This record gives sequence, structure tokens and C-alpha cells, in this order.
Amino acid sequence: MDRGTLANGRGTLPARLMVADDHDPVREGLCALLDGEADLEVVGEAKDGQEAIELCRKLHPDLVLMDVRMPNFDGLEATRRIKEEMPEVSVVMVTMHENPDYLLEAVRVGAAGYVLKDAAGERLIEAVRRTLCGDSPLDERLAMRLLRSLAGVHHRRPLSGSERRSEPLEELLTEQELEVLSLLARGKTNPQIARAVLSSVSTVKARVRAIITKLEVSDRTQAAVRGMQLGLATSGVDGWHGLRHEREIP
Repeated sequence: MDRGTLANGRGTLPARLMVADDHDPVREGLCALLDGEADLEVVGEAKDGQEAIELCRKLHPDLVLMDVRMPNFDGLEATRRIKEEMPEVSVVMVTMHENPDYLLEAVRVGAAGYVLKDAAGERLIEAVRRTLCGDSPLDERLAMRLLRSLAGVHHRRPLSGSERRSEPLEELLTEQELEVLSLLARGKTNPQIARAVLSSVSTVKARVRAIITKLEVSDRTQAAVRGMQLGLATSGVDGWHGLRHEREIP
């Protein structure tokens, strides 16, 4: 994969990764797998949540693979603290079970998605690369379920100060970017979005990167969440009011 296409903007340099897992054999196995890829580099290992937070402050990795259950802050709390301090760092949860309720909470605190611990090495590497490229490692079915739940939560409660922006979303993003945001929040892939908006995949990728940058998030999952927090996407899974030229995806 051409590292020049990755959303972190590091050109041809390997993506900097960190692995947080309290089980030595699992952590070491993940590190060996990832370090075997020319475009990926493991720059740090953490044995618990507190160490993961401290290492992120020191190393500023592009992405953290975060175990769910660890001592001294579990994966959720560690992710929440990392994203509060370093929102540009992507976090992918590593879990034994595909529990939608837990994964919903992971997305709420800032995770881009998840990968199963027993997934094949190729699938784990694909999830890492997809996240780095601005794609979501969530499948469309689960993405829709999580984002529908998130939309309901944000519709029922007022936004905190950290969730508000002085600039309305409709002024921050172009009309084309708003349309892409609506579709990526439904779990659609870049090729599906390209067909819907009658554009090229490369143009969609550029718009996704622009959305991520403008919303000051690390990945497309959190772009969808931020859209909900800012008011546009609360209706997103049910119609996305405010988009004037919506099209159905085949």
C-alpha cells in the first residue's frame, strides 16, 4: 500500500503504531505481526491502561491497538483519556467478543472500531490500514446499529462544551462534503459513496480526508459521531435533513 494515501499525512514513512495488552504472548504476537509489514512500525508496547496513556503522551503514535480488559484503567477509560488529550490518535479496540453494547461505548469514547482477538493476521492488518486511510474497520451492519444508537443518545441530551463548535457544520463543510459525511455515517464504503454522488473513488477519498481534518477527528467513524454531536447527523440515519441532493445507493 502506498503510505502517501494514508490520512495521517506522513508521506512514505511507516505508520507509527502502539500495542496495549496485558498478556505478554498476545502483545508480543501482535507486535511481531505488525512489524513484519513494511508500511507499519510498532513504536511502543503497554501492559496496562495507565502505561498506554503515558506512552501515547510520549510517542504520539498514529494508531493504538487497545485491549479491552487491562489493569490500571481498562481499554475504554484509556481510550477516553487518550482521545481527550490527543484526538488525532486513532484507537482500534481488540476484543474477544463482538458485543454491540460494548462496541457502542467504545465508539462513544473515541474508538475508530474494533478487531477480534482471534481474527486472522491479514484481517487485523487490514483493519489497521483501513483506519489509517480514513476508512472504518466496522462492517456496514454494525456501523448502522452503533450510529443509530449514538444518534438517539445525542438527540436526547444537550452537548457538552467540548462537543460544541462556534462554526456551524453547514458552514464548516462544503455541500459535497456534507453529502459524503451523510453516507459514510451510514457505514458506506468509498466505492459505494462514489456511485451515490456520481464521482470517482479518489475524489471521495479526498473529501473524506478533508472532513476528518475540518472536524478535527482521527478517522471516519469519529467524523460521523462528531457530525451527530454538531447537530446535522442526529437525523442522519433516518434521513439526513439539511442535505438538498441526497441519492439512494444501489
